Amino acid sequence: MHGSLPLIATLAVGLGLALLFGLLAQRLRLPPLVGYLLAGMLIGPHTPGFVGDAGVATQLAEIGVMLLMFGVGLHFSWQDLLAVRRTAVPGALLQMAVATGLGALLARAFGLGWGGALVFGLSLSVASTVVLLRALEARHELATGPGRLAVGWLVVEDLAMVIALVMLPALAPMLQGASGSNATPGWGVALLKTLMALGGFALLMAVLGRRALPWLLWQVTRTGSRELFTLAVVVAAVSLAYGAAQGFGVSFALGAFLAGMVLRESPYSQRAAEDTLPLRDAFAVLFFVSVGMLFDPAVLWRDPLPLLAVLAVVLVAKTLAAALLVLARGLPLRTALLVAASLAQIGEFSFILVALGGQLGLLDARAQSWVVAAALASIALNPALFAGVAPLERWLCRRYAWARHAALREPPLASLPEAQAAPDAPVLVVGLGAVGQALALGLLQQGLGVVGIDSSAERVAALREAGGLAVCGDARDPRVLVQAHLQRARLLVLTPADAPLAQQVGQQARILRPELPLLLRAASDEEAERAREAGTTALAPAEAWSGALLRRCQALLGGSATPH
Repeated sequence: MHGSLPLIATLAVGLGLALLFGLLAQRLRLPPLVGYLLAGMLIGPHTPGFVGDAGVATQLAEIGVMLLMFGVGLHFSWQDLLAVRRTAVPGALLQMAVATGLGALLARAFGLGWGGALVFGLSLSVASTVVLLRALEARHELATGPGRLAVGWLVVEDLAMVIALVMLPALAPMLQGASGSNATPGWGVALLKTLMALGGFALLMAVLGRRALPWLLWQVTRTGSRELFTLAVVVAAVSLAYGAAQGFGVSFALGAFLAGMVLRESPYSQRAAEDTLPLRDAFAVLFFVSVGMLFDPAVLWRDPLPLLAVLAVVLVAKTLAAALLVLARGLPLRTALLVAASLAQIGEFSFILVALGGQLGLLDARAQSWVVAAALASIALNPALFAGVAPLERWLCRRYAWARHAALREPPLASLPEAQAAPDAPVLVVGLGAVGQALALGLLQQGLGVVGIDSSAERVAALREAGGLAVCGDARDPRVLVQAHLQRARLLVLTPADAPLAQQVGQQARILRPELPLLLRAASDEEAERAREAGTTALAPAEAWSGALLRRCQALLGGSATPH
């Protein structure tokens, strides 16, 4: 029966074991991803018992990759990257160079060719988006300065890996050491064609996708059917990925990534992310199960030395490189340790890369097993690394003067300039992303006093350069609200897309100033409705753009365009 229904058999057994081991991993305080990989290992060809259909699993994994990359695109923000670009961009690139170089040297020492060694090193240089985001969310660090820096750092890594995935098929002949008179022209022409195809597809998405996709979703939204909206988003992700592969010769992953990026710019991005999350999670599980099928447990006792060496690169070399680079930028010790712990693991991009390397003949099954084993171990150990950040900081401060000095560093823009008088009745804008920054500038142009609050020093500096006042810090901290002159404010505007953060800031502000009017840029229609029921003025996502916020601010302030 299983032989005649390989899809159903693979789904039933694979998902059933993934659920079982995912629950077990959760009970052991490990990421469920570890359980999914173990489930794949058990139905793989290297272990006794039921063996899943490798062809079916590969196709399901391809869908998982598309939806994973679509989700990455939905969360990819140029604004978030630009906000931490001075540290995240050079830091991520240097850290990737260190990890890639060390990984390549290790691979060469264990018998891989230079092409395979480069792919192997790259696979060790990028952390898991899934593991990082879930770890930061669990510790309520996602909206803090260190959390944003870690996310921005990972965005740079993700972007570099997207480029690597696009370029690798074109470079594969050269990396394989192809011989003959046509070797060099062949890969050069292929690379040029790939770049032209990539540019053409990106241009098409920028010109047509930004107009056609939001228009399509608007037409579907008018029907009022949640089912049709979810279907429209999935169709957009899969169809664009397929069209990118068939029409432009670029990867499914890149097509889905660009589809997510385009959709992120529309008013429907938050709803698309929420409605498709269960489907993306389900296929992500299948992807991790299919990766686990690649793992040969015999590598644990057959190649213990390579495994330990690979883990040393991931857990020690990457961690030290990231921490030193953050400290070199003058940031606090805790920020450096948190970013280092965030990046001390490898995950989905590593799997995608080694799977592609295997298809191109650059990596053998043994090297793929090393990467999967290193991912399993590093992901399992990541919660312990996060838990060790605070004790390690205390230990370093007791032992070393440089650590005490680094721990006492404060954000350079954590207070308002003494020489610049604060307005008598300012509007406080919490969150200086694209919408918050535009709102603050609009209020300034109307002659209203503005004080912005954001945990990103770069965003704070940008508003100050534009003539506004801003404080760098966590708005949930009452000291930051007091520093921003909450007691003198006429209105508090909450613009963060992170709903729990906005709620916590609002609660803290209510404690300090119960009578202060609040205006919330809600992350969903449901959140907007709940806020209105609680007496807070709120704008739903479809209307919460900067122009609408500015007009609502003017209405709440009595329409005045002059400072009070």
